[in-house]
Amino acid sequence: MKQVYICFSTDIIHNGHLSILKKAAELGEVTVGILTDEVVASYKHYPLIPLDERIAMFESLKYVSRVVVQEALDYTDILNELKPDIVVHGDDWLVGYQANIRARVIETLKGWGGELVEFPYTHTPTEETLSNLDALLSLPETRRSRLRKLLAYKPCLSVCEAHNGITGLIVEKTAVDTPDGRRQFDAMWVSSLCDSTAKGKPDIELVDMTSRLKTLEEIMEVTTKPIILDGDTGGQVEHFVYNVQTLERMGISAIIIEDKKGLKKNSLFGTGVGQQQDSIEGFCQKISAGKNAQKTRDFMIIARCESLILEQGLEDALTRCHAYVAAGADGVMIHSKAKTPDEVYAFCAAFREKDAKTPIIVVPTTYNGETEEQLAAHGINVVIHANHLIRSAFPAMQATARSILENGRSREADRLCMSIKEILTLLPNR
Repeated sequence: MKQVYICFSTDIIHNGHLSILKKAAELGEVTVGILTDEVVASYKHYPLIPLDERIAMFESLKYVSRVVVQEALDYTDILNELKPDIVVHGDDWLVGYQANIRARVIETLKGWGGELVEFPYTHTPTEETLSNLDALLSLPETRRSRLRKLLAYKPCLSVCEAHNGITGLIVEKTAVDTPDGRRQFDAMWVSSLCDSTAKGKPDIELVDMTSRLKTLEEIMEVTTKPIILDGDTGGQVEHFVYNVQTLERMGISAIIIEDKKGLKKNSLFGTGVGQQQDSIEGFCQKISAGKNAQKTRDFMIIARCESLILEQGLEDALTRCHAYVAAGADGVMIHSKAKTPDEVYAFCAAFREKDAKTPIIVVPTTYNGETEEQLAAHGINVVIHANHLIRSAFPAMQATARSILENGRSREADRLCMSIKEILTLLPNR
């Protein structure tokens, strides 16, 4: 009997899957490959059902003879191991980034005379209904835990700023197909700078937590991806513990607080304005108090170190960050306003000599010539693109306003605007 191989990344089995499995079984003995949680998370949504449960799910089907784990989106290694006579797939991978995977499958099968059999891919009402299960990802208990799990699945997370519902939807839905696979953002960063700017107010912690929570609610109502909140200094310890519990209850995944005190000034001003760093003991007390206030293990408190910003040197940054981790911090954000990543890379190398596990977070606003892949190669786990949506929106809106005034009408501004149809497509249909 011929050996047939078919791979699945799905969380839910519907009629379309059963149909293609039945057709595959008519061709021979079926081996199903299940993609790992890490691979699924790398190109589509975070898996709703973990790998061991997905394996059991397919093992229970009558059309399936055995189940194996496929540890890459590319089929080459698993096919060379199994050498099946036939690979079965839907015809939905003829275009897009999967077309390259398809081409490698065909080339690999030539090695032993195997063949690729493709069946028409159809969207069934059942599939569309089950796709709504993605809404489960927006539930607080599910959403809150996703950041920790994604950090375990992926070497480096890509995070983009959102400051209201519409920018949240852009971060949620934007994806691009590249030769290396589909790329999309893993999480959202709700920045105090962007939140303040969107409200026309200075970035000095003038926008209070009640208003910040309202922004979070607006974003969470229409999105599912995990959220990291810019918590500025965290405020007074007594206030911080209550805010941690509120954010945890809402389903926020993490808060980043910086080791400064006094009136908040944007870090990129550096030593040009009066900025005072908190003592190690004082900041560690705040971290510990926040961790002790948590009700679950999911929520993360990340310590942002300003030593490089304030020109206190590498050793001060290392001393502080190791102390912050010892106090309970779930990650460290090393901030820099340098035009190159050299001092950040030096920090990463030295930090990793003593600590191989604690996530390192960066905001490469001033050294944005580095790719996420280059940053990850230095042990960085989260890259935050911290203010780019609001910075790109301002010039566009100003140009549109000027055009209307200059021409006395809006026709000339049409070229600067997305269509109403595109807006309606972006907005949730509920």
